[in-house]
Amino acid sequence: MSRAAVRSPTRAPLEQRIGELGASRAPFSAWVVLIGLGTAALVAAMVEVGPDWLGVTGSIVIATAYTSALAARTGGRPFVFGALALLCGLVAVLSDQDILLTGAAVSTSALAAVLGVMITVPASGFLASARECSVALLCAAVGAMATVGFEPAIQKERFEYVGLGLALLGALVLVYRLGAGLHGLGRRGLVVVAIGGVVLAATLLYAEMLRQYGSSGLVDELLTWVRWSRDHLGAFPRPIETVLGVPALAYGVHMRARRRQGWWVCAFGVAATSPTATALANPAVSVTEATLSVVYGLVVGLLVGWVLIRLDLALTGNRGRRSRVAEQAAAVRPEPGRFSPLL
Repeated sequence: MSRAAVRSPTRAPLEQRIGELGASRAPFSAWVVLIGLGTAALVAAMVEVGPDWLGVTGSIVIATAYTSALAARTGGRPFVFGALALLCGLVAVLSDQDILLTGAAVSTSALAAVLGVMITVPASGFLASARECSVALLCAAVGAMATVGFEPAIQKERFEYVGLGLALLGALVLVYRLGAGLHGLGRRGLVVVAIGGVVLAATLLYAEMLRQYGSSGLVDELLTWVRWSRDHLGAFPRPIETVLGVPALAYGVHMRARRRQGWWVCAFGVAATSPTATALANPAVSVTEATLSVVYGLVVGLLVGWVLIRLDLALTGNRGRRSRVAEQAAAVRPEPGRFSPLL
């Protein structure tokens, strides 16, 4: 038998593997290019450089890319849902109807909020949790530019509530599958989810009642603190992001490295990503102030998340620095990578 005949059986599989590797990276590379082009178009529109159609074009590109990415991440059909998002965006823009443009904007904000949570990976330590929270908010921040790129006609509070509601509903539907259904919660998970639901309801109810029926003295006192923060720090952190969203996401990715039920906690992370995705919707707030508000909420929320993680380790883990280091090293629950399908 000739030498070429001997080598051919090993050469063919190697060439096949190289071809498969290139084919698997092609969709990801195309997605990265779309995100880059869409973001560049949105930034150019914000600084008023280039033609007027850059903003709406960037919004359509980001909405399409985010829809495809969310479908791929959750085991769906990225090309089908991406094409559907592209069609809906084109119909909304070409119709030039406020109701369709507003619907496209709020849908984009909800998609960005859910994708920001779904794109996270388990975190064995606090620094890794902080990294995942930053990645989620960065993803939602690009969605914020795409949201305002549709130039929706909105009532601010209603737009934010609808975006948060859609994002929370979408996250819960996906987490139901990722977290092994309700029976995967366990007693601790049930308690954590119940607390998260109560905090979410209380925060929204308190803010709305304060806005509608609060006494002038109490409102003035709170507004004094808000004005002081804006005058001296440039912005005021959003309460729902600071109190619930970022702590839930930080604690959730921490739990996911140890237990599957951590996905249920991560669902409340949309309380951080949704306000970020709608941060630019208020025309009375500058881009700088909106950005600082998100950053301050991230920093303070991570402090709250650190306390939750420390309490969890203190109540469920062994005491002592060596025990904590060993526990962190053992937190290696397998989960697909950031850009791989979860299902």
